Amino acid sequence: MPASRKKVIVRKLSHEWFSGYLPSPFPVHDGEFGVLDLDGKVTFVALAAVKWICFVREFSSSAADPEHLRMKAFLRRPRSQGLWLRARLKDNDCIEGLAQNDINLLDDHGFFLLPPDSRSNTQRLFLPRAAVRELEVLAVIRPKRAREAVAELQENLFKP
Repeated sequence: MPASRKKVIVRKLSHEWFSGYLPSPFPVHDGEFGVLDLDGKVTFVALAAVKWICFVREFSSSAADPEHLRMKAFLRRPRSQGLWLRARLKDNDCIEGLAQNDINLLDDHGFFLLPPDSRSNTQRLFLPRAAVRELEVLAVIRPKRAREAVAELQENLFKP
C-alpha cells in the first residue's frame, strides 16, 4: 500500500461510520470521494452526507466510539499557532480545534482541524462545509516571536 494512503474513520450525519484508507490529499469529484475499505473495495461517499473524516493512528475495535474523541473542546487556550475554531454541526454536535491560518481554510469542500486532545486516536479532522451549521473563531494564536516584535515597535512609538 502506498504511503500516501491514510487511515480514516468516516462518520456520516446519520451516525453510521466505516473505516478505510484515503489518499492524501483526497480528491473530490462531483461531490463524492472514494475510500478504500478494509475489504479492498473502493466505496464512494457523498461529501454532503459526511459529518467528519477522522485521520487516525489505528483502527479501533470500539463500535460505539471508534474515533476516541473524548475531548471536543480545549480546557484552556491552545499553545500551537493557528485559528482556534468552534464548529457547531448540523446534528447539534460541537467540536473545537486548531486550523491553519492560511488560504486552505477557504476550500470549497471543507477544512482541517487539529483536535483538542493530541494524545487521542484522532490526529486530525476534516469537516465538510455541508456538515457545519455555525463556525466561530475563538482566537488567532500567533507565534511568540511575532508578539514580541509588535511589543518592541510599540515601546518606541512615543519616544522623541
